[in-house]
Amino acid sequence: MSTEGVGGAPLPADERVGVEEFGYRQELRRALSFWDLLVYGMIFMVPIAPFGIFGYVFGASKGMVALAYLIGMVAMFFTAMSYRAMSRDFPVSGSVYAYAQRGIGQAAGFFAGWLILLDYILIPALLYVVSAAALSPLFPGVPRAAWVVGFLLIGAAINLRGVELTARTNRVFLVLELTVLFAFLLVGLIALYSGAGAGRLTLAPLYQPGVVTPALVGAAVSVAALSFLGFDAISTLSEEVKDRRRNTVGRATLAALFLMGGLFILQTWVAADLSRGLTFKSPDTAFYEAAAVAGGGWLSLLTAGATALAWGVANSLVSQAAISRILYAMARDRQLPAPLARVHPTFKTPYVSILIVVLVSLVVALAFIDDVARLTNLVNFGALTGFLFLHASVIYHFLVRRGSRNYFSHLLLPGIGFVIIAYVLYTMNTETKLLGLGWLAVGIVYYLVLTRVLRRGAALEV
Repeated sequence: MSTEGVGGAPLPADERVGVEEFGYRQELRRALSFWDLLVYGMIFMVPIAPFGIFGYVFGASKGMVALAYLIGMVAMFFTAMSYRAMSRDFPVSGSVYAYAQRGIGQAAGFFAGWLILLDYILIPALLYVVSAAALSPLFPGVPRAAWVVGFLLIGAAINLRGVELTARTNRVFLVLELTVLFAFLLVGLIALYSGAGAGRLTLAPLYQPGVVTPALVGAAVSVAALSFLGFDAISTLSEEVKDRRRNTVGRATLAALFLMGGLFILQTWVAADLSRGLTFKSPDTAFYEAAAVAGGGWLSLLTAGATALAWGVANSLVSQAAISRILYAMARDRQLPAPLARVHPTFKTPYVSILIVVLVSLVVALAFIDDVARLTNLVNFGALTGFLFLHASVIYHFLVRRGSRNYFSHLLLPGIGFVIIAYVLYTMNTETKLLGLGWLAVGIVYYLVLTRVLRRGAALEV
């Protein structure tokens, strides 16, 4: 195992880390830097993510879209701090699954992984559906299913070739997305102060006296939370980081959250004020209609096309990578079928897991191709319930197991995060909660068969 950090400088003994100390063999290729992780998180979160769901957040928040994203960023800060704490102690693939498993126990790990699967296994399908919806008005003659298949195959081909190609592709897409975003902001602000929409930036997208209620905020944040999902996925690449310092993943996680949160607030603020007096034709096209107010048809087409490429190719690329690593980690611990842990001998990628994700994504995307809202809620339910396990893992691992007296970092912060996430889950609609609990029930049955019938457990060195 290498003992060098960035630039070849030797690392202190307590900063060197490898998967071998957790009883695993290094199989994945270590090729990613801090900046690769940051770009990965930004691409996963999508700098222009609000373009695709602006109409839904606008409706849920009564126009206070910027407020929904601001509260979402604050809420996710506590979760990011929990990821930072656990990724430092357990720098292995698996994210929430690995942290709950090693921080609390095998059963907690399994159910944390099972619930976060609902997020990661569905999010590629959601991305394809949103992208197809963005392109449908531009190319009415092309079936949405054709876009889904095309985006899916592009992402799979890149991911199978190796994490270095994925990282290079991420950098290209990040530049393209930021270019489109800054074009919208520039044209939008010029239009606003030239008399379009509200005529200027106002406080209405951030706060409206008499309208804000806890239930309204919870409902809006539960939708806006979709845009923040991605900073957490950085932890799935822990075993592919060149710089083996324990805080590399944590630093990238926090940096991605704050950078993207600021961009989300700014773009939705401008879009909401441009929308003053506008009646949207559809929640799916709301942002593009606001863009048309600012710059006309060309800006509407540009933002719609950028959304399709960002969600359908760039974001689906990183989401495929994330879920395949979780499947790999769970299969390596004998919690899922063993073939999912197979690594390609040349490309060093978990190729069986990637192919399974492709298949599941295709089926789910075609099933929900006209039902973005329901699929969005299910993705959020999976992520948020996984985050509950994460916060509980921090408290149990540090306070109970290790006897930490750092109550601020290991009790207060994860405690606040737990309460916020629990409240947002509580405000979700009944159908979403029932479907989510149905997924949990399937997991319970599977776990009982796994442990009681097959007598299979994870071989761990905690």
